[in-house]
Amino acid sequence: MVDITHPKLRRLYEYWETKRGERAMPSRADLDPIEMTFVIGNIILVDVIDGDPLRFRIRLHGTNLSQRVGYELTGKMLDDLPVNEFRQLAQESFARVASSGEPTYGRRDRAIDGRFARYETVIMPLSGDGTSVDRLLVGLIYDDEKH
Repeated sequence: MVDITHPKLRRLYEYWETKRGERAMPSRADLDPIEMTFVIGNIILVDVIDGDPLRFRIRLHGTNLSQRVGYELTGKMLDDLPVNEFRQLAQESFARVASSGEPTYGRRDRAIDGRFARYETVIMPLSGDGTSVDRLLVGLIYDDEKH
């Protein structure tokens, strides 16, 4: 994994690594929200829905993220994300991780209320059966958030 610059995202990735142990990826049951309080408001937990194409349901949209963008996605499909460009990017990134079983990292810019905001994200696969990706753990933090 490339160098994750934000300490909370790096800590989240290291947490994921610890929970997976010798396996390709941990399961959702391995994760303890209490152990992730340091970043919980910046987490998106995503259900992977099998099909062609893959679809994604947002199980949890962290409060920091919801407040930042001005919409709540918890319980909604990724298709409901109101920003087309961001929805397409998320669809591609989620599908890549769900198909490969490998985490991915990115630094990007996006427009929020007509202003550009740079963010850092890491998307990590989860698997209930140890083989197929059934959930994604996403950490996303904007550069102007405190460390």
